[in-house]
Order: sequence, then structure tokens, then C-alpha cells
Amino acid sequence: MPRRPRRAVPAVSGRVQLGGLLGEALDASRRGRLSHFIVDETSPAIALFAPAHAETNEEGDWYGEHAGKWLVAAARAAARSGDAALASRVQRVARHLAGLQRTDGYLGTYAPSRRFTQRQPPRARSWDGAPALRTWDIWTHAYLVLGLLEAHRHFPDAAVFDAAQKIGDLCWRALADGGIDITELGNHHGLSATVFLDAAVELHFATGEARYLELAKRILQQAEARAELRLLSTAGGTADASEIGTGKSYQLCWTLTALAKLHRAIGDPALLAAVRRVHGNIRAHHLTLGGGPWGGVGQRSREIFNPAGFFSPDGLVETCSTLAWIQLNRELLDITGDAGFAEEIERSAYNDLLGALAPDGENWCYYSIPNGQRVHTTEWRCCKSSGAMALEELPGIAYRQQADGAIAVNLYGPGSATFAGDAAGSIRLEQATGYPFDGDVRIRVQPDRPARFTLRLRIPSWAVGAEVRINGVPADSPAAPGGYLSLDRSWKADDEIAIGLPMQPRLHRAVNRNVQESRGPSGETVRQEVLHTEYAAVTRGPLVYAAGLVDGYRLEETIRLPADGDALGEAPSRPGHAAGLRLQAIGRPAIDLEPWYVAGGRRDGAWRLTWFRLAPVK
Repeated sequence: MPRRPRRAVPAVSGRVQLGGLLGEALDASRRGRLSHFIVDETSPAIALFAPAHAETNEEGDWYGEHAGKWLVAAARAAARSGDAALASRVQRVARHLAGLQRTDGYLGTYAPSRRFTQRQPPRARSWDGAPALRTWDIWTHAYLVLGLLEAHRHFPDAAVFDAAQKIGDLCWRALADGGIDITELGNHHGLSATVFLDAAVELHFATGEARYLELAKRILQQAEARAELRLLSTAGGTADASEIGTGKSYQLCWTLTALAKLHRAIGDPALLAAVRRVHGNIRAHHLTLGGGPWGGVGQRSREIFNPAGFFSPDGLVETCSTLAWIQLNRELLDITGDAGFAEEIERSAYNDLLGALAPDGENWCYYSIPNGQRVHTTEWRCCKSSGAMALEELPGIAYRQQADGAIAVNLYGPGSATFAGDAAGSIRLEQATGYPFDGDVRIRVQPDRPARFTLRLRIPSWAVGAEVRINGVPADSPAAPGGYLSLDRSWKADDEIAIGLPMQPRLHRAVNRNVQESRGPSGETVRQEVLHTEYAAVTRGPLVYAAGLVDGYRLEETIRLPADGDALGEAPSRPGHAAGLRLQAIGRPAIDLEPWYVAGGRRDGAWRLTWFRLAPVK
């Protein structure tokens, strides 16, 4: 059966070309990590699946995830770019993996006694509910399903498609007939296993088969029944994101993405309401200024959300969490058409995602830290594959055809997109701009022949006073920040849209505080603030700005800002980069700032300082 359509459809595969910063990152990733990490069945990340290794592997490792992640990213990159060599590798590896699948559908890296299909005796659990030595088996299979389906989508192969379905069927037998509880297969009280919900729904979309929808419902049912998780009830209630399971950011965002897809499949409004509520909570309390989900201060795990209201400039953003956050926003954008979700994707992409990538496209940071060192992670770390996957989400998000047929421009930057129209034939959009370094955008509309259709231009929330002109004439409606400006008219070849997005530098403030409560002499509650440290940071347009080592050696700096707030001015720019900003504090030389993703140099060990401590007011 044909795949069910999404509510918003990306431009035709291979017809979106991104230039500028995003295009450079995509090209570097394709030529780097995606072309070198896996080349054939002998590559270490694929050799893990060979029976000689898997049949005796009792280590409980997670390395098998790289195969599925690579298939997703490499298939998209090959189809998008026309890279024949990469396409050949994708097809070869996908076929090889399908050929290794056991007769029962198992396609993992674990010894028989450790597989997710085997019931295990009760064991003492750690604080995060880790199920001994098989935490990542079902996780690896979730990524394999996604990878095999993506490879088949771009390079159709019946054997590859069947392999993905056989994994889903095996999972159904384990949960329905074998008495296995999905939450017993992953740590963080099951969150590392409930992600298979995503694979189940994607199998349903790809095949139209009801059994995969039933599998998704079974997973949700079991996740709801787990006392420490109670996934849907907790997400739909008032709990902070840090209180769902263990608050593991990557797994939670991925599971929420799957719940949003399940809503698309069955139309249950409770699912969408729960996802939107937790998304709003993360947006309000758990993102860095650069748009990445952060945690890891004073917690047992570096990748767990801190309680709402807690702030630290030393918080850690796992690049895997940035991937999952971008995917969650993509799903909500498709379902709701709300421009705010596209803005979240743009913020994450231009800051915490690009800021984790090295220019060679090979190296990535495991963690990004607002005030901290840039550290390129080791070869096998999960984030190197997640970062490449996240980049490949961006072309399909940049331009999207919405449910009513309108074309939305979601991401600004040089590039083009071609859509198959109806009466208009094909429609090509060509974008020329220096964005995100400046706010002047030109979009040339090129339909095959004159036709009426709607273009929707996203106006960022920070672009107060934005202006839009069509062939030099102001648009009929104002460009209100935070939404779309709809242009419904008859278009002809070489019509030009000029967008002016004001990019005024902005100061942001945050407070790290600690309030203690005690009982007073009369039994009343006494609240005493024992820690209060204020910070300031700077953005312009979608970009966060930062310094390297202050004065050549300082890791941090305490500053006093002018009373009139006039602390920001222009500074010299680096060739090919945005105009710099100059932070003029009282009583010290000015501090030059540049976009966070390049601050301190895009090299291992560079220091980035985003948040400046403010001197206490006497």
C-alpha cells in the first residue's frame, strides 16, 4: 500500500539545494563523515553485525546504532546531491544488512541470551532503571528500521524493505506473544526502549499495515503502565520535563516525536496536547540560548534535564539531543503549521548544531557548552552520527508544501527549491541572501508558466519592523513577527520578493539562584536567597554571539553594563563571516564578539564564552 502523506510534504527529493552556512555544512558532512565512516560491509560499524561477532557479544554495547543513523543520513545525502558513489555504498550496506537478518527477524549485535526477545530474570536496577546488559538492543533495532526504510525510500529494494518489516514483526511477537514489557528493554525507566514507537509508526506509514499501528499502541500502553514513567499521563499533566522518567533529554524528545507521529496516524488529540505541553515546557525552561536541550549540572547524568528554573552557563547540550529536538519541532511544524516550530529549528541549526561541527565534516562535539571548551569527540561516539543525521533534516524543512498546497519558506539562506505544481507545472524558488549575517533576502519566483498559488514567508519573532516587497511594491499585509506572511497572487517568471529583516543586537539576561526555605519563630515559612548571580548574553538575528578567551587568557569575565543599556556596537568582521559585535562594559576595554559557532576558532580545544557574569548592584 502507498505511504500515507504527511500533512506537510518536503520538496521533491534532490530538488532542494542549500547554500551558505547550511549548504557548506551539508557538503562537508557528505564528503567527510558520511563518505568515510562506513564504506562497505567491512567497515567496523557494519562488521559488528556479522554472526562471528554478534553470536558471542555479551557486552551490552550501543554501537550498532551507527548503521541505522548512517543509512538515514547517507541515503538522504546521496539522493539530494546525486553522489553516485555514496548511493552505491548505501545500497550495498543496506543489502548486506538485510542478508544478515536471522530467520526470526533479528538483526542486532547481541548474543542470543542478551537479545531483547529473551525474558530475563529480575535484577537489581540502577537509579536510571538500566536493564542489565541489554539496554541498547531494541534501540539499535529502532534505528535499523528507520535506516532501512530511508534507504528503500530513495533507492527501492524489496529485500531491504522486507528486512525493516521483519524487525517490526519480531518486536510485535516479543511484546504481544512473548510477554516482554518494552520498558524492561531500556534504561531511564524504559525511555531508551520506548523510542521503538517511532519505528513502529514509520512502518505503518510505509506499508499501511494495521499491525504496526497496533505495535505502536502496545508500546504506548506499556509505557503508560510503568509506574516510574506513566508516559502519557505525565506528559499530559503538569510535570516538568525533568520529571518524566529520569528526564533524559535525547530519549524524551525522540519519544515525543514518535507520539506526534502517532497522533498523525490516529488523530488522537490527547497525544498532540501532551506533546505540545512538554514541548512548551522544554522551550521555556530547558534550552540554551543556542536552541539545544541542556542539562547535566548537579545531576547523575550529563544528559538529563535540570529542574525548571535552574540556570547555569556551564550546562551541557548533547548533539544527539539537538537532533531529537529538531525532529520534534519538524513534526509539530507539519501538524500545526505554526511558524514558531520552524524558528526553533533555525535557532538550533545555526547555533548549537553548526557549533558542534568541525569544518572538515568529520569531527563533532559530543557536548556543546555555552561557557566552555570545544572538544571533538572520539570516533565511536553517538553524536558524530546524530549530527550528520540532523544536518540532513534541514533541506526538507527549509521549504515545505503545506496541507492546503501553499509553499512555506521556513529557513533563510542561499539556495533553491523546486516543487511540482498543478496548473503551474513546476515552481522554482531561488533565494539570494547573506543571511544569517544580514537580513536582506531576495526570493525569485520561477513558475513554468503564470499561475496563482500561495507563498508563506516566515517572519522571525525578533524581526520587528520587517518589510516585504513584491517587484518593488509593498505587500498588502504587514509582516507580523512570529508568524507567516501569506502572499496569495498570480505569479509569473522572474517575480521577485524582497524581504528586509531588521537584525538589532539584543541583550539577554539569566539568573543562577538558590532559595532556601526554613521555618520562622512563629512557624511561618521563611525564604532566603543564598545564591543570586546574574548573567548577560548577546544575539543578533538568529545567531548567538560569544567571545573566545577574554584578553587572551580569561575563561570568564565579570562586567558592569551602562545604565542606559547602550553596551553593544559594531566590530570588525572576519572574512566571510558576520559583522562582529563589540561589548562595551564600564571600566574595561571593549570585548569583541563573533557568532558562537566560530567563536574562539572552529578547532578542538577552543574556548567559547557566551554568558558574562554581571557585577552585583550595590
